[in-house]
Amino acid sequence: MAEIQPVRGWRYNPALSAAIDDYVSPLFDVVSPKQREALYRNPLNSIHLSVPRGEDAAGAALALLTEWQEKHILEQDELPGIYVYYQYFRLPGNAREYCRKGFMCHIRAYDWSENVVLRHENTLPVAVNDRAELLARTQFQTSATHGLYRDELHELEPFMDEAMKAPLYETDEDYQGARDVLAVIQDAAVIQRFRHVLQQREVILADGHHRYEGSLAYRQARQLANPAATGQEAWNYHLMYLTNSASDDLRILPTHRLLLEMPEGLTDAEFLSRLEPYFLILPQEDAYSLPELIAGKRWAFGLYLDGQAFKLRLRPEVHQQLSWPTTPEVKALDLTVLHFFVLEKALGIVGPDAQRQWSGIAYVRNFSECLTRVDRHEARAAIITNEVTMDEVESVCHSGAVMPPKSTFFYPKTIGGFLFTSIRDDEHTHAFTACF
Repeated sequence: MAEIQPVRGWRYNPALSAAIDDYVSPLFDVVSPKQREALYRNPLNSIHLSVPRGEDAAGAALALLTEWQEKHILEQDELPGIYVYYQYFRLPGNAREYCRKGFMCHIRAYDWSENVVLRHENTLPVAVNDRAELLARTQFQTSATHGLYRDELHELEPFMDEAMKAPLYETDEDYQGARDVLAVIQDAAVIQRFRHVLQQREVILADGHHRYEGSLAYRQARQLANPAATGQEAWNYHLMYLTNSASDDLRILPTHRLLLEMPEGLTDAEFLSRLEPYFLILPQEDAYSLPELIAGKRWAFGLYLDGQAFKLRLRPEVHQQLSWPTTPEVKALDLTVLHFFVLEKALGIVGPDAQRQWSGIAYVRNFSECLTRVDRHEARAAIITNEVTMDEVESVCHSGAVMPPKSTFFYPKTIGGFLFTSIRDDEHTHAFTACF
């Protein structure tokens, strides 16, 4: 199963780490353009390495990385370790403080066909190529992808809790309102315990499919160029943040659908008429009650259309019409029902490929934003969804299929800038690694 390795992390020097909030950055696809520009204005922010800009963006990142290493802006830890990463957060309307517990390390970059690291969504080749080029030029991993393993006994959490008694640093509050804390485990016996637990398990990729596939592409290129490679070279590995899917602090938030446009000439009344053969349509007085009305109900959605709210519930007898060539686990998902019966049957956007490329849909996580954008006539309609459950994610992954686009939003997101790792050829020469 999954092979993991400790890493000699690269981190901001102690003086800069004391103000780590100034140097961390969010994942590129979850930050607004305004927030992004503010990050770029800081010449030492990690975004310059993770999402470089310019005609030769990868070359610019390499030049900056070399400069930061020579000037000791980034320094490498003396010993390899497992880096424990906790995120403390609250959800709207809930006073409870959650703590998602996990750790960062290198994991072997397994091909999908090996069924060790499992995916739940498709990727875009352009984005994968961009990540692979950056990795090939810098040989530096700037942000960990997020993987899930299941351990009902919670064997590793006591070791992580112990490490957290002496944190390396923490944020006051990141861009999403979470508090991020980093610690390290450098005890060889404890690291072996981590390795043993993961050796018995598969890993489901929660976030970072493009970055992971970038690592796969780079590893494959190096293998072709080095037929005598042993398989233990650092470029065979990928930086991942691993969390226990058996924990109740793993949250998946819903991603709603905005219909920015509809087929030419289609009126609101005609749209409802097209939905009627497939859904029970119940008008509602208060649009803000839609999330509560559909919560926990199978194949139920909220619809906000020209100031009017509706509850939609799929007529159970029509589900058998869902004819896409996929697994029963995928067909059972709310979002598959939405994409087939609303986008394909009602709007005529036929098939998953056409829907992924269609510019008439937007994916929005904030419920209030959905209603506001319809009221401002920036969208024709909003379709409100329930969150996907962890059981559904696991069942789809084990079925060998993928979900509709933007099915999961694991919260909170990891941040960049806490830990970097190198996959250069000399990374596994430290004597400590002989233990593993």
